[in-house]
Amino acid sequence: MTQPDPALPRIRLRPKVQARAIRHGFPWVYADELVLDRRTRALAPGALAVLEDAERAPLGLVTINPTSKIVARMLDRELSAQIDAAWLTARIARALELRERLYPDPFYRLVHAEADGLPGVVIDRFGEAAVIQPNAVWAEVRIGELVEALVSVTGVGTVVKNGTGRARTLEGLPEETQVLRGRAEAPVPVPMNGATYLADLTGGQKTGLFYDQRPNHAFAAGLAKGGRILDVFCHVGGFALAALAAGAEHALAVDSSAPALDLAEGGARATGVNARFETRRGDAFAVLEALAAEGARFDLVVCDPPAFAPNRQALEAGLRAYERLARLSAALVAPGGFLGLCSCSHAADLAAFRTACSRGIGRAGRWPQLLQTGFAGPDHPQLPQLAESGYLKALFFRLD
Repeated sequence: MTQPDPALPRIRLRPKVQARAIRHGFPWVYADELVLDRRTRALAPGALAVLEDAERAPLGLVTINPTSKIVARMLDRELSAQIDAAWLTARIARALELRERLYPDPFYRLVHAEADGLPGVVIDRFGEAAVIQPNAVWAEVRIGELVEALVSVTGVGTVVKNGTGRARTLEGLPEETQVLRGRAEAPVPVPMNGATYLADLTGGQKTGLFYDQRPNHAFAAGLAKGGRILDVFCHVGGFALAALAAGAEHALAVDSSAPALDLAEGGARATGVNARFETRRGDAFAVLEALAAEGARFDLVVCDPPAFAPNRQALEAGLRAYERLARLSAALVAPGGFLGLCSCSHAADLAAFRTACSRGIGRAGRWPQLLQTGFAGPDHPQLPQLAESGYLKALFFRLD
């Protein structure tokens, strides 16, 4: 390991904090693990520093935010690395090489934060446009360099900054959405699993589309052929459009957002399945109860809610919500039909989520067979040392 720039400040782990996890690839240092003396607290958010263990042995180059619970994020374990435009370009180019190997068309998650070596940075690509989520202070400080690197590597003409969400709040960053390059005036058509989705890059949820569910959409679409599907928390068409493109007879898509349902209907028209597509706006739990009262039954029901357990403090309540959702949705599945239940809560691990779902299905008086456990697609790679990077779970059951 070469020597770091002597001008960089040093920050140090507390004496009783084991450096083994950092050496083995864990990318974060929490506030209670670091010596937060006056000098360290005075460092500007987004500044670079050399992280040392308690014996002052260097561990790597980090970016620091003294106001965050995650005070330091590992950028490079090579101490002589220069965190500049060339470094950013190399990281994005490496990420692009993987996605181009995975997908024939430029519609994917291009950068998945720590797992692609760019902590707190998410970039989704939509053909000639891209949306950046700078969810860490260092990325906000270097947003101009990030955009230049992104454009030079991919050639995209439009770059949108989506500066919204809980992660930015925890970093002390404001919420804001800006078009940083080019124009983003209309929803972008996105081909995926035989369907066409419409992504609103400036006004939609997150970056405008959830690429992570791509393989789970495909699996569910195979179960839905010739049948009726209920897609709850559908966003811009999610499971419903993929199922219709694969030959489902009819789809009912439910969401509380009118703009999302408008985009879903536009996607149905673009896919040529609008005659078999129906939407209903409302609270998901209320709609599920109303459908049960109407005697409705479906060959496939899929529920893909927002994170009910976004952190450990919300875990117990979140698991109760997942159990209730499983109970209500299982009651709407026709005998021998299928139920898909999803969670994007990293605080609820797979075992806890599966237990909550199984309990809810049992409370509905149904007997399940677990057919498939799905995760995010390969454009959302996981950093094995960071459980949070493997947040998405999708369980598919056959119910008698």
